[in-house]
Amino acid sequence: MTGQYQLFLSKRLVTETNIFDGGVLVNDCGVIEDVLNRNDADKLIAELKDRIEVIDGGEWALIAGVVDSHVHVNEPGRTAWEGFRTATNAAAAGGITTIVDMPLNSIPPTTTLENLKIKAESAKGHVYVDVGFWGGVIVGNQNSLRDLVKAGVVGFKCFLCPSGVDEFPNVGPKDLELAFDALEGTGSVLAFHAELEDESCTKTDTTEEDPEEYKTYLQSRPPKMELNAITLITDFLGKTNVRVHIVHVSSSTVVPLLEKARAARIAAGHDAWRGGVTAETCHHYLTLSADEIPRGHSEYKCAPPIRDINNKEKLWKFLLEDKLDMVVSDHSPCTPELKCSNNLEAWGGISSVQFGLSLFWTQLSARGLDMRSISKYLSVGPAQLCGLQNRKGAIKAGLDADLVFFDPDESFVVTSNIIRHKNKLTPYIGKELKGVVKKTYLRGKLIYADGEVIGQPKGKLLLKNYN
Repeated sequence: MTGQYQLFLSKRLVTETNIFDGGVLVNDCGVIEDVLNRNDADKLIAELKDRIEVIDGGEWALIAGVVDSHVHVNEPGRTAWEGFRTATNAAAAGGITTIVDMPLNSIPPTTTLENLKIKAESAKGHVYVDVGFWGGVIVGNQNSLRDLVKAGVVGFKCFLCPSGVDEFPNVGPKDLELAFDALEGTGSVLAFHAELEDESCTKTDTTEEDPEEYKTYLQSRPPKMELNAITLITDFLGKTNVRVHIVHVSSSTVVPLLEKARAARIAAGHDAWRGGVTAETCHHYLTLSADEIPRGHSEYKCAPPIRDINNKEKLWKFLLEDKLDMVVSDHSPCTPELKCSNNLEAWGGISSVQFGLSLFWTQLSARGLDMRSISKYLSVGPAQLCGLQNRKGAIKAGLDADLVFFDPDESFVVTSNIIRHKNKLTPYIGKELKGVVKKTYLRGKLIYADGEVIGQPKGKLLLKNYN
């Protein structure tokens, strides 16, 4: 062995399959060289002597950095809502070492190669964690998709209902045919905001209801909208080999349909991960329920909406049965004036990127589960979705040393003064969460410790021909 090394030690080293007393050996390129038990780690310390820096977390858990594959940064164009510097600062504090930026709500949206370059230039030098990028599928941009694949986007997102911003229109079946044709053979993935209205949905009359009551908004986006969308998407699966992904599943009723579609793809010999049919849910759907949302508090509003407690428990059941593949934030911030008390008019989006790890652990630990699920659903799954599994998302040799010391036994209360994303709006203010991020490392370099982000931004843009 040559060169200088770091050895990260923990009595609770957490992988997807095991928790043990051991160490992670990192080379001078910031890449994991080996994962060791404590005896082998002690022998290595004696062997390498002054060529090894030992970083001992003691009782703190050592986990792989979280990969949040669903974050709306909004820069450029709506930087007042959120920007790369503030979003990635919050991510680092939350134990997230990679975020993947959604193609909206920035202006311009990431729907052409030129627009991607504009966004990347606005991010360059301003990211505390590594940042990947989704491309977007909108009406008429099918000829741009292959150029975006070559540039390194992780995949594409589209809407089957209005997105909320004019520059990112939703698509219909004919647009999807063009997009699937363009993406065939690229290995890329098409992700769907899976809500689709029909006459039974649009007949829901909320004009007589109180718009400050959350149930009024909830009734306007029934589970039928998600079922309609999944039915449309699965109709395409026999005609394309392109991977599909469903973002932010809120209604548990769609999961059996996805399971059936996945089984059919696998039976047909599709060799992609999970048969090329994957789905995520979000921290807010696993943490909150409609009955606890106070009147006039649109910081709880998102689309699709937070549903009742029975639905929440079914989502947990499906997740732990591996029928859902990952949990992400869908961090979708805005300025305070857009979060008015009228739930029908307010912007729909929940800000939570900094707190996802603690939100998830609060729920996991209350259910008697251990930290292996953190690695599986917050790191391994999102990395695999985004084609980053050979670089990110796990503690194993050959991957980036993106590591987090995490105290699973300590708790904290969310207050506005600790929030690092730009606008301090979140439904979690005042809530006590379990699990505190102590230190975050990106490729072996310390980027967050003791409540402070360390130094200048050290993140990379996960694109070709950047950095």
